[in-house]
Amino acid sequence: MNKLEKLEKLYPEDLLTYSEKLTEKEVDLLVKLRETLETELEPVLEEHWKNESFPFDEFQAVMDLGLMDHPDLFEGRENELKVSEHFNMFRLYELARTDTSLATFFAVHSGLGYTTLLQGGSPEQIDYYGPKFRSFEMQTCFALTEPDHGSDIAGGLATTAVRKGDQWVLNGEKRWIGGAGTADIIPVFARNPETDEILSFLVPGDAAGLKVEKIDGKIALRLVQNGHIYLKDVEVSDEQRLPNIRSFKDVSKILYTTRADVTHITSGTHAGSLKSALNYTKEREQFGRSITKFQLVQEKLARMEANTVTGLGLSDRLATLQSRGKFAEVPASLAKMQNARLLRETAALGREVCGGNGITVEHQVAKFFGDAEAIYSYEGTHEINSLIIGRHLTGVGAFI
Repeated sequence: MNKLEKLEKLYPEDLLTYSEKLTEKEVDLLVKLRETLETELEPVLEEHWKNESFPFDEFQAVMDLGLMDHPDLFEGRENELKVSEHFNMFRLYELARTDTSLATFFAVHSGLGYTTLLQGGSPEQIDYYGPKFRSFEMQTCFALTEPDHGSDIAGGLATTAVRKGDQWVLNGEKRWIGGAGTADIIPVFARNPETDEILSFLVPGDAAGLKVEKIDGKIALRLVQNGHIYLKDVEVSDEQRLPNIRSFKDVSKILYTTRADVTHITSGTHAGSLKSALNYTKEREQFGRSITKFQLVQEKLARMEANTVTGLGLSDRLATLQSRGKFAEVPASLAKMQNARLLRETAALGREVCGGNGITVEHQVAKFFGDAEAIYSYEGTHEINSLIIGRHLTGVGAFI
């Protein structure tokens, strides 16, 4: 098959053919990713969803594909440190189309954690940690949010970093940190109480005084191992401080760079909801015939398809802008806000067409239904993203 034929088979929902921008070799790697997800991950997802556990053993096959460092992804762009924006879009889309938690785990590592290193690190730090992050030799995450500070973290960051000679002493708590319990390196954001600067440190996951408690009982992203981090007199050397992060403005650049990742995950979750709903409706019979033959069912599926293509369009435009070096807060907030808002409808429609069976994880739409709620609130809540856009439109900040 040629590239277009492969894409038609991979993404029949991509009716406006946004995936055509991928290279032949990028498509081939996505084909391998699909095969890996179907053979290694899909058979175990229901069990892990019920147990609130992450399939680390099976996910190793995904990490072994080289989704961050495969040579085929860097042909003609050998000096780049990240894959192309459109491949990034579709690797997250593909992961989320199978399970939103898988995509979230990957994006925390490849997006938030890795981008923190690239934007905040020294050349020596990037040279040392970069290859290890890209190969998954080391897992990373992103420790910003705190128990009492989420949307107001810019002015409310309570974790402190006090300088003592060549060492820094960290104290505080972080919450909702995906992958914290298994991370080898945790970028921890803290305030210097003497200068009021916001700093970031590459803290080893096994550092003395650092403890991670798993957050249980979630209705969404149940595979993601979110952690509550306790930092009690954790000492790190100044060499572990990221020198290019000194204010929340620097942190914000990371957030709106990676907010596109959440848009891509949202697009994939649209597609996963649609795929699951289609699989169910094609098999389900009522009143002596397939429910796909009922007009109301087809209308709901059509709306799900339209939302999926809309999501792809938002993702594609962000990927195009970012490939040109245009990483901007307002477009990223707009895309994330609208895509996540539409996802609530897509996931609800998927649940509806499955009837009572739509509330069981067996038919998968329930999983996407719950995950849509998490996406609506993470990486900038709906309200915060709305206010970012409102400030742009009116020139007036209405955050407080």
